Amino acid sequence: MATIRKSMSDIKLARPKIDSDKMRETSEAEILAHSIADGENGDFDASAFALNYVRFARAKLELSQSELADLTKIPIGSIRNWEQGRTKPDAAASALFKLLANNPKQNARILKTA
Repeated sequence: MATIRKSMSDIKLARPKIDSDKMRETSEAEILAHSIADGENGDFDASAFALNYVRFARAKLELSQSELADLTKIPIGSIRNWEQGRTKPDAAASALFKLLANNPKQNARILKTA
């Protein structure tokens, strides 16, 4: 087999071969059926590996837990519990941290002025 060498710029320019429409249309039931067909455990709970948006947002903002608590006006104990997985944030707090994670600088600036 021949070795093919590509530069990093060639790799970055290559378009991924992903059907985004198909990905969006695939239901959880279809994903489960495919994973079982592939020999994976159908009872596996993937929620244990869900992204921790609290920790992710704090890392992107480069803040301490105390600084994040001051920014969001949320008690530091709640932030600690959410980051460590002892409890989960409610829907409103989850939405806030998803917004912060996806656009940290702009949304943090908005929170500071609120």
